[in-house]
Amino acid sequence: MSPHTVLAYSNDLEQFFEYLRNAYSIQEINEVNHSIIRSWVVSLIENKIGPRSANRKISTLKSFYKFLLREKVLSVNPMHKIQSPKISKRIPVFVEEIKMEALIYDVPFEDNFTGKRNFLIIEMLYATGMRRAELINLKESDTNLINNTLKVLGKRNKERIIPITTELKKLIKEYLEEKRKSIHAKNYFLFVTEKGNQINPSCVYSVVRKSLEKVTTLSKKSPHVLRHTFATHLLNNGANLNAIKELLGHSSLAATQVYTHNTIEKLKSVHSKAHPKA
Repeated sequence: MSPHTVLAYSNDLEQFFEYLRNAYSIQEINEVNHSIIRSWVVSLIENKIGPRSANRKISTLKSFYKFLLREKVLSVNPMHKIQSPKISKRIPVFVEEIKMEALIYDVPFEDNFTGKRNFLIIEMLYATGMRRAELINLKESDTNLINNTLKVLGKRNKERIIPITTELKKLIKEYLEEKRKSIHAKNYFLFVTEKGNQINPSCVYSVVRKSLEKVTTLSKKSPHVLRHTFATHLLNNGANLNAIKELLGHSSLAATQVYTHNTIEKLKSVHSKAHPKA
């Protein structure tokens, strides 16, 4: 699991245990039944926790109880009677092509190590669709500038190869030259701080947010938005859904199919503007 997932699951379990202590003075897990768990789910909704977040917490608890059964701590699973709240499918937010072009070609970045690194972060997230954690953990040895590919280690330690463009290859070369001139500390990670340490998640988020603020008014301006943008632009320009699945590192096609909703919305817009009967 990614560090982000592990942290989220840990927080979910801590919140559940705190609820058991405060609401029922329960200290032992075998004292918990489905009615108590259902009351916790109700408390989540009453505290304005959205259906998507509530479902994630329920999923955490289901995994936890499966673990307890496997370890023979419990013999009965109270989660069998717990139903998750229904949620509507969320269409991924993405940046329009014209705005991405403005960001890449018109927005200036400083001509130094930090500027070249930040520009490469934007370009790489958009040109490859990789996740933030995948970008952070890229090593210099993962870049193959002869075959024009990147080796990415995704979720569940699943490796995949992503092709890169000639332009991205050029940017990587320029950045590596600047890195060797400016950063004297040895670090095999591709993206590092000015002190030579591996770049952290908040730094990547800040770079993306500040960059996107210059070209879009979207409320969400995270690295994942660039991943959605990558997939949506590929699909809009005729890429095969299975190919996009492989590039994104999805384990099933169902996860990739969510991007077809954006394409359908685009078709609806074209239809309403162009058809005489619309």
